[in-house]
Amino acid sequence: MLIIGIGGGTGSGKTTVVEQIVSDFPDGQVTVISQDSYYKDLSHLEMKDRVLVNFDHPNAIDFQLLCEHLKELKEGRSILQPEYSFVAHNRTQETVLTSPTKVLVVEGILILTDPTIRELFDIKVFVHADSDERLIRRLKRDIAERGRDLEEVLQRYQTTLKPMHQQFIEPTKEFADIIIPNNRYNNVAIDIVRTIINERVSAGF
Repeated sequence: MLIIGIGGGTGSGKTTVVEQIVSDFPDGQVTVISQDSYYKDLSHLEMKDRVLVNFDHPNAIDFQLLCEHLKELKEGRSILQPEYSFVAHNRTQETVLTSPTKVLVVEGILILTDPTIRELFDIKVFVHADSDERLIRRLKRDIAERGRDLEEVLQRYQTTLKPMHQQFIEPTKEFADIIIPNNRYNNVAIDIVRTIINERVSAGF
């Protein structure tokens, strides 16, 4: 199994890059896991306390469980991946049966911050977009898909997203094997990543 880690700031376009990378592969050859599924279980907190949690800090992620699951998949065993609700700010009671495939893509803003997780990645990619572009994308997504209002998104951006990006996410560029500028579609960079994946898969990693 070839494991690819794709990091980058919120709204940088990681999901679009992932979709472009995997689009050429046949069904059943690529599995995508989102870091968002591995936010820690906050069932012990009331809703009013959950909304105050800094979800953009590495401590919000259950890296231990993610690491265990990646190792299980690499060894050819299926896992029960958690399911997360952005509306409830918590994991749901549901899980997703995830089976090993030739290529595994793990994406998320904090995915390159954990050294143990980084060691499991065969290829590390950082998707870059300027801060204005990322804010616009975040606003559109959170309002349309996550039930947030404008004031809430802007306040979170100013108090947590921006400082956490500067402190934890931007520095992970140094760990990346490939940096993809994504202020617009970057087909050349995507093609390079696809070529590397195909070569590694063909060579048996």
